[in-house]
Parts: sequence; C-alpha cells; structure tokens
Amino acid sequence: MKVKEVIVVEGKDDTAKINQAVDADTIETNGSAIHTSIIKQIQHAKNKRGVIIFTDPDYPGERIRHIVDQAVPGCKHAFLTRNEARAKNSTTKNLGVEHASIEDIKKALESVYELQPVRESEITKAELMHYGFIGGQEANKRREQLGELLQIGHTNGKQLLKRLTMFGIGKAEFERAVLQMDQERKEKNDQS
Repeated sequence: MKVKEVIVVEGKDDTAKINQAVDADTIETNGSAIHTSIIKQIQHAKNKRGVIIFTDPDYPGERIRHIVDQAVPGCKHAFLTRNEARAKNSTTKNLGVEHASIEDIKKALESVYELQPVRESEITKAELMHYGFIGGQEANKRREQLGELLQIGHTNGKQLLKRLTMFGIGKAEFERAVLQMDQERKEKNDQS
C-alpha cells in the first residue's frame, strides 16, 4: 500500500527519511523561495491526489507551510514537535524532518494520510523513448513541453516516468498531450 496524498517537504533528505517510514511520493520545495512552477505542481497534485504539507518545526519550515497553504488551500498538515525533529547524537542544534525517527514520522503522518494500492504506470520507458522524451537530441526540450502541458514540472529522463505515475497520468492522457505537442510543432513549422 502507498500513501495516496503527495507529501510536500523541504528537501531531498526529508524525502529519503519519509521513504524509510512510508511508501509515498513527495514534492520538494528546495527552500522557502518557492518557485511558481513548484506551486503549480503542488496545486496539480492536490487536485489529482491530495497533499500533505510536512515541513520542519522551525521558522523556515513554518514559512514554507504558510506559503504553500495560502497558495494551495485545503492541504492536509502533518507536524513534528521540535523535540521529535531534533538531531539525536549530535552536538549541533539541527532540527528537521530528516532528523526524526521513523516511528515519529509514521506517527505524524498516520492521522492524515490515506492508503491506496500501488499503481503501476500504463506508460513504458520504451514508449517514452519512442516519442522522443528519452535519448534523443530534442528529448530535454520535449520533456519540458510535456511537463508544462501536463502540469507535472520539468524532469530529467529518469524522473519522467515516476512523475507521470505520481500524477496519475494514464496512457490516453499522455498520448493526447503528445498529439497536441506534435500538432503545435507542425503548425509552427508550417508558419516558418
């Protein structure tokens, strides 16, 4: 079983720690200067699956929580106490989700998340290669266009399949987006 909602965290270390505790997808804000593309991803995730905001119990974490909550109303919230988020066995005063125990993370999330069966992608890596999203000269540009069109953000080749799965993009929606991209490219070439 997998956590239905997408969990918004501050960074990669938080994602790694959460994935030790539960099977979940995350969106990383990468600090409190949250780019509009990240806000769009969070909004899209909320519409598709729901969102849980799970940030550090410090000023920057609360600032991120507030920014996301204002931009994307209706998100669920998970919290750690400062003591639960404090680095154990450390002389520094580091505080964060990445320092919490797996048990404390599970406890913080269990009252807000829903479980769902793990979904396999309807789209294969071979199809991504066939449509020019992996391995071709234009792959990066095509992934960027696809990310904008499907509101899943720009990804590298390895992350694209994961992101499509995370946002529940099925084969039909994917193929419609590819068709639209190819039509737009044809129209642009015809105008040239």
